Amino acid sequence: MSHIGRPGEPDKRSLRRELLSVRNRLTADDLRETSAALAARALELPELAGAGTVAAYVSVGSEPGTLALLDTLRARGVRVLLPALMADNDLDWGVYEGEGSLARVRHGGGRMELFEPSGERLGPDAVTTADAVLLPGLAVDTRGMRLGRGGGSYDRVLARLERAGARPSLVVLLYDTEVVEQVPEEAHDRPVHAVVTPSGVRRFGERTG
Repeated sequence: MSHIGRPGEPDKRSLRRELLSVRNRLTADDLRETSAALAARALELPELAGAGTVAAYVSVGSEPGTLALLDTLRARGVRVLLPALMADNDLDWGVYEGEGSLARVRHGGGRMELFEPSGERLGPDAVTTADAVLLPGLAVDTRGMRLGRGGGSYDRVLARLERAGARPSLVVLLYDTEVVEQVPEEAHDRPVHAVVTPSGVRRFGERTG
């Protein structure tokens, strides 16, 4: 896999393995504490304070927890869209109606379990109506380049936003140690506007909303 950087810089696959091994050592208490802190930090973002629609996702396993954030956004009257993974790895979208509206869905022959909206599907283009898009990831670097899990689903989302001329705020949710100096970059990669971690917010570029 091609990447830009210093000779010997780890490629995306080995970097993903390293970051996931750190996440997998987190305890249930770690996850609870970081989830609450992450929600508090994210809710301070003006991009979310002024949003009518936010595209987000339900965290699974050792990912930074998102449910507290989703519930608070919904309580504020924000329309929260959640993804549903399709067979081709693209994402459909549905509206979050509370934790009870989530369905546990297995993908990849049962190897991967996700929580998806159980209601009406709005189509892949629904994400273009979002004022802000919360992205999962494994790391972000000092330029705002995000390292995803490698499935390509959010690369498709970002390409769809670009084709539609939509310019939502792009925000990635991570742990503090996952803001790194540099991640391998490919031609299709696009920077995010901000990263939220349990200890604070870091912005990239000039954009503030």
